[in-house]
Amino acid sequence: MKDMMTYKGYCGSVHYDDDERIFFGKIEFIRALASYEATNAKQLRKAFEEAVNDYLELCTAQGMEPEQPFKGTFNVRVGPDLHRRVAIAAKRLNTSLNKFIADTLDKATT
Repeated sequence: MKDMMTYKGYCGSVHYDDDERIFFGKIEFIRALASYEATNAKQLRKAFEEAVNDYLELCTAQGMEPEQPFKGTFNVRVGPDLHRRVAIAAKRLNTSLNKFIADTLDKATT
């Protein structure tokens, strides 16, 4: 991915502001706001890693469990008609709705 970095299981966005001539981003997929900026790509990578380390250290210092960006569960709103069709398709394959959706998403992303 060209606009995303990863470190210790966390993803960081990459953006550029031409007016300010800075690169910037934030740790994505968690509720906490942890942002970073730099004047070049190498420094941005370092700032991202420092932001992740600072976030983890802050959580430890406050006795909090750090948020995990991907817990393995999420809610999807699909509407009643699609819900019905997917449930029927899963039943025809004699599998659970959850497994049917997981298998379908896995196929679509590999």
